Amino acid sequence: MKKLEEIFDDKLLPMDEAKRQYYFIDAAKDIVAEKEAELGRKLTFCVNTFGCQMNARDSEKLVGILEQIGYVEGKDEDSDFVIYNTCTVRENANNKVYGRLGYLHNKKKKNPHMMIGLCGCMMQEEHVVETIRKKYSFVDLVFGTHNIYKFAELLVRALLSDSMIVDIWKDTDQIVEDLPVERKYSFKSGVNIMFGCNNFCSYCIVPYVRGRERSRNPRDIVREIEHLVEDGVVEVMLLGQNVNSYGKNLDEPITFAQLLEQIEQIEGLERIRFMTSHPKDLSDELIETLAKSKKICKHFHLPLQSGSTRILEKMNRRYTKEDYLLLVDKIRSKVPDMAITTDIIVGFPGETEEDFLETMDVVEKVQFDSAFTFIYSKRTGTPAASMEEQISPEVVKDRFDRLLAKVQEISQKKSGALTGQVADVLVEEINGQDASLVTGRLSNNAVVHFPGDAGLIGKIIQVRLNECKGFYYIGEQV
Repeated sequence: MKKLEEIFDDKLLPMDEAKRQYYFIDAAKDIVAEKEAELGRKLTFCVNTFGCQMNARDSEKLVGILEQIGYVEGKDEDSDFVIYNTCTVRENANNKVYGRLGYLHNKKKKNPHMMIGLCGCMMQEEHVVETIRKKYSFVDLVFGTHNIYKFAELLVRALLSDSMIVDIWKDTDQIVEDLPVERKYSFKSGVNIMFGCNNFCSYCIVPYVRGRERSRNPRDIVREIEHLVEDGVVEVMLLGQNVNSYGKNLDEPITFAQLLEQIEQIEGLERIRFMTSHPKDLSDELIETLAKSKKICKHFHLPLQSGSTRILEKMNRRYTKEDYLLLVDKIRSKVPDMAITTDIIVGFPGETEEDFLETMDVVEKVQFDSAFTFIYSKRTGTPAASMEEQISPEVVKDRFDRLLAKVQEISQKKSGALTGQVADVLVEEINGQDASLVTGRLSNNAVVHFPGDAGLIGKIIQVRLNECKGFYYIGEQV
């Protein structure tokens, strides 16, 4: 087995970053092959993902690299290499990871070949890394969000080291293209169009752990989607913390609407989704693009967070209640059948009953198709965590329950609007409850179950929506 200094010989290392990482993939492949020969079996891995779709896409990159190195996917955390891709939006997410690490420690004692890795947003917090160093010294590899493309290089270090490898960057302006990715689905895929966030909402830790906004070159995005389509993908989800501000920091600036128009031209691509949109950057140009498009799905996720202009200002959201309502009116006037969903936080510091009723008023006026409702969670490291007038749990729960009841009432009322119509459904899987049914999604993201078999998975099928069962349809193929 080669020594660390032999592999990291400067004379051998390629200058190009992508080529450098493929060099380390090959080096790791040799190390893993030797370990497999010693054990007489393949080495297994398990990647557990916490958090958002950005994390899920990052995990697909980790899996792609591990499989190219020679690992095979294990069934669970009894695998030889377990990696947690962590979230830190709420502090209880951190506690969940610490709890799982205690569980893994016992497994590692029984399997001396086992390795444990930690990456993702939680690792970008200095105090977290210090805790891991002190209390969880059995962890082998720790890295963050900015250097995930160096995973193969870091893994080589971890495989050949007796001590914990920690590599955390505070920020980066680098985007490395063309590294391995193993998609969860053959027919749809997430596609990062940008990384980081510049908004600094007062309750949110994301800009501190994901860094400043960096947009990918539009040519690289289009090229990636073209390759995905060649590989059988019919639907893409364009990912960014705030897709509406895409392209502003490029040498040749381009708007998100212009990017969508380029992607629309890709032959074979059937559906385009995107998230997340920040209301402050939602342009008339984008709304016009939505109206003209034949491929952009009829689902728009537009986080509200609060209906009170006073609270929105404390949140540093940079729009008013009236601004938000005007945007919804513009979308609905141009695309009447657009499903609009949202995020709402209840109990933000200083929220009065009057502020809460402003939120309820927006919910009534907009008639959201669905809403993700959250109780405000104090997040250490954000400005909101030190704000006075934190709301009592009893008051917050009462407001949350009232909001949830209203959201569900409206959702149920709206959910049956397409009953009796024929619509296109992208079939995603065999139904988990009834193997004679398949499950898919409409353009507006509504779920549909109808009779079918595995041969339909990944295809867009015309389905008559016979009956609405609250939050899903029962249909039949036409």
